[in-house]
Amino acid sequence: MTHPARRADGLYNDVFLPDETRRIRAEARAFVEAQLRPHAFRLNTTPERRDGFPRDIFQAMAKAGLYEIPFPRDVGGRGLEFPTLASMIVLEELAYASAGVASALYDAQVLLVGQTLLRAAEPLRGRILPALVRGELVGSFATSEPGASTDLSPAAMQTVAEKVEGGWRINGRKRWITNAVAADVIVALCRSGEGRQSFLLVETRDNGVVVGDPDLKMGNHPQLTSDVEFRDAFAPDDHLIGAAGGGLRAALSALMLGRIGIGAVGVGLAQAAFDQACAHMEQRKVFGRELARFQHWQFTFADHAMALEQARGLYQKAAFLIDRGQSAEVEAAMAKTVGSSLAVDVARDAVQVCGAYGFARVIQGANEPRMLEAIYRDAKIGEIYEGANEVQRWIVARRIFGRELTG
Repeated sequence: MTHPARRADGLYNDVFLPDETRRIRAEARAFVEAQLRPHAFRLNTTPERRDGFPRDIFQAMAKAGLYEIPFPRDVGGRGLEFPTLASMIVLEELAYASAGVASALYDAQVLLVGQTLLRAAEPLRGRILPALVRGELVGSFATSEPGASTDLSPAAMQTVAEKVEGGWRINGRKRWITNAVAADVIVALCRSGEGRQSFLLVETRDNGVVVGDPDLKMGNHPQLTSDVEFRDAFAPDDHLIGAAGGGLRAALSALMLGRIGIGAVGVGLAQAAFDQACAHMEQRKVFGRELARFQHWQFTFADHAMALEQARGLYQKAAFLIDRGQSAEVEAAMAKTVGSSLAVDVARDAVQVCGAYGFARVIQGANEPRMLEAIYRDAKIGEIYEGANEVQRWIVARRIFGRELTG
């Protein structure tokens, strides 16, 4: 499969990024070109199945050291000065080839699960995190339930952790849990008392953890999500992550990182769609003229180029604030909303200008796989998960008008 030139190399300048981060981008891009893009079409177009976890890609990412990037040295990480910024850059590069791989194997594995486990006390932190960094463990982050997703309050949550001798007994059902079919450990948010929630690390083997078949979704096929039922599952006392009753705060902190990540994934998807469309417009003639000569499409994609610059800057600024130890709640909400919406907008216009060549998955007469239809399908979920964009707008509005007016 022929891949178009990366237009960002001529339009976007990494001038404000630290040298450390630019090196990480080059490293991630080399991995994507050599080891992910050759498999991307298959990954992005194969429907979900129970044995479909892309373990070959997972192990290749671990071997390449990509899981070391977000973490400090004491757990096997690289100890970077700007680890969050570097991690988001990796997500953009991965999503350029496969949003499902970026979301499942990086965002879920190292941002949601890994960053939550950084809060764990020893010896749990020192036992689990190095194994995660080495790619020896697959992790799942379990907060959502059939009746609780955007609303993670104690009143909405039905999964209960009851204190028993030596630990916690857990019962309940989680839904939309990424990587659950392959998970060795699950970080689960549970109601642990009146008005209290706690995060517990639950080991999945022979422990009353029942994982359903993966959901069949419109897109993001490599991101396998499933129901997880806890039937008297047990978590020892030292598997409590952070303080008892502090689970919701920890969950929201992890999800804020996830929202920045979704913004980065959106930028990667939008850039891929942009590049596919521009290459087509330069070659395809209509009424004897290349599509790129039509001013409507020139202006449309000039607008998209400007929006890409803005969305990329937003997610990088949010990540930089995290690395500086500052709050980035509003910036994360902005980055997530802008990046995910841009991916949908650019993918839609890319399919439109490419016509049937954008709508087709494979042109059988030419034995030609096409990537745009998968990008269009994959883009939509970014506006929904890890806090729907309507909720992100409310977060921004709350900063503008205050809680007394917005609630």
